[in-house]
Amino acid sequence: MEKYGYLRVAAAYPEVALADPETNSARIAGMIDEIAAKGASLIVFPELCLTGYTCGDLLMQPLLLDAAARQLGYIAETTERNNTTAVVGLPVRFRGRLYNCAAVVQCGEILGIVPKCYIPNYNEYYERRWFSSALDIDVAKGSEYNTVNISGREIPFGINLLFRIGNARLGVEICEDMWVPNPPSTTLTVAGADVIANLSATNEVIEKHAYLLSLIRERSSRCRCAYVYASAGAGESSTDLVFAGNAIIAEDGEILYKSKRFSRNASYVIADVDIEKLRTARQRQSSFGQNDYALPVIGTDRGGCGKQCHDSDGSLMRTVNPYPFVSQDADTRREECEEITSIQSWGLEQRLQATHCRNLVIGVSGGLDSTLALLVAVKAFDNLGLDRKGILGVTMPGFGTTDRTHDNAVELMKHMGISHCEISIADAVNQHFSDISHDSDIHDATYENSQARERTQILMDLANKTGGMVVGTGDLSELALGWCTYNGDHMSMYGVNSSVPKTLIRHLVSTIALEYGDEVRALLEDILNTPISPELVPADSQGQITQKTEDLVGPYDLHDFFIYHLLLNGFEPSKIFMLACKAFAEGPYSDGRPVFSRETIKKWLVTFLRRFFNQQFKRSCMPDGPKVGPVSLSPRGDWRMPSDALSRLWLSEAEKIQI
Repeated sequence: MEKYGYLRVAAAYPEVALADPETNSARIAGMIDEIAAKGASLIVFPELCLTGYTCGDLLMQPLLLDAAARQLGYIAETTERNNTTAVVGLPVRFRGRLYNCAAVVQCGEILGIVPKCYIPNYNEYYERRWFSSALDIDVAKGSEYNTVNISGREIPFGINLLFRIGNARLGVEICEDMWVPNPPSTTLTVAGADVIANLSATNEVIEKHAYLLSLIRERSSRCRCAYVYASAGAGESSTDLVFAGNAIIAEDGEILYKSKRFSRNASYVIADVDIEKLRTARQRQSSFGQNDYALPVIGTDRGGCGKQCHDSDGSLMRTVNPYPFVSQDADTRREECEEITSIQSWGLEQRLQATHCRNLVIGVSGGLDSTLALLVAVKAFDNLGLDRKGILGVTMPGFGTTDRTHDNAVELMKHMGISHCEISIADAVNQHFSDISHDSDIHDATYENSQARERTQILMDLANKTGGMVVGTGDLSELALGWCTYNGDHMSMYGVNSSVPKTLIRHLVSTIALEYGDEVRALLEDILNTPISPELVPADSQGQITQKTEDLVGPYDLHDFFIYHLLLNGFEPSKIFMLACKAFAEGPYSDGRPVFSRETIKKWLVTFLRRFFNQQFKRSCMPDGPKVGPVSLSPRGDWRMPSDALSRLWLSEAEKIQI
């Protein structure tokens, strides 16, 4: 997976033998062997793991300090046979003072020693009794770092060090360094660190773990980095404190893996962190680069980068969310849905206020998109204290309208208490076919688009008649695919769904449904279960929908996945394909989600790329609408692309993908 920009990292904690570096180094070396065998390029261990964090005044004993230094060399030898990088904690003497340090060892060498900056001396902590702060160390003029003699070798010593692991860069901070207002990781990441290792010995008290997780999320998000955190566990003294063991890996604000606490055994977590994604995020966030800061980089292109990066089945060692626009946690998802509909309604409210408009016109089809638009409009009117009768819902049956969608549209408008009317488009479109000499038995683009444009004309003219404005119902997924009729349903005065992907709309409607009684909830549930269709070709003999959108352009589950990773992460097609294969593979964690074959994924990826490029002209003149999530296709916001851009590079790579 290295070719896709991943680095396999691990956070580990051994069972510590207090004041026994030889036993500890043997246990650490054993864990390095085990974890490196799984392809890890970086393994992070806890603070002072070579001696134990809770040694107390024994940390002042030269015998213990010398033993720890000797055993560091033994651990370095372990990394040589495993071609990996490890970060271990130990006390180090420098200029007559003792420092709480992290040693970075790689492929048989001790690359550098990083001392702890912030020494806690409050509440249960008493570290200043033993350790000095790295912030008090003077660096020789013209030098970026000092050196310290370990086992007869001069080793770089300082806080301003970066370490090379293949193409990635590693920075190190120690425990308390993360908890202060200005952590070292800030400087390290703006200088180029992709990964931050934190060696810690965090004791357990009520509510502290939740706060710790929030800090790690914040650090990894603010620094646009991967954060590998390892904290002391079994074997540390419980005289006054309890150390439960923590191994946590985060990436850009998301906890990828965390170990179980209160385990009597050594433990670790391992994951592939996406260095390419992090660098793309930094590049996209132009203000990140305004904090540029240069630091020396130590190490080689070795350190695990030459190994195969895969787990036992040859795939990526991390979970891949098949629905990246949708939170996987039910409570979080509900909160996010409530916030999104508030953003949508607030945007519409502001437009109503700015235009002094008190009337809206919405085409209500009985489908998902128009249902959400109507529910948002109702919320906006309620918030502004306006009479819902100022919303005119229009159902416009045509050649493909089914009883199910028609009846649901009518019932929904009645329950919402809005004004509503029905205008059939059949006669007008047939007249139009006659005017342009089109055979109505030929169900081509002319046949379909004529209906869409007729409906838009009706809505626009009704808006003129009522002094209102047309609320657009089209969503982000349709805009990405160009699955809308130019100057038809493509056009409105304000598109409330314009940055909402199709896979998220279902959850938004479901969340709003909770605000209503049983009858409305049942109605919305039936709308949710209705096949997605523009209903532009006649129904079958039983009156059922024959034109299903996902049969024509592909599953929205896949297209939304493609949208997210192409536009937000800038991934190349082969990487998107690899991720989709993992996300939509059959397995024990499918949870009812659809499963797609590699052939199917490739087919619709090619379709997506072709349509995305070809249909840019529709997005270049799309109406206003609020951005609600990480991706928007508005030419005034997130996405500026020439309509005549060529898709050759992307399609060429996608078509070469081996099935």
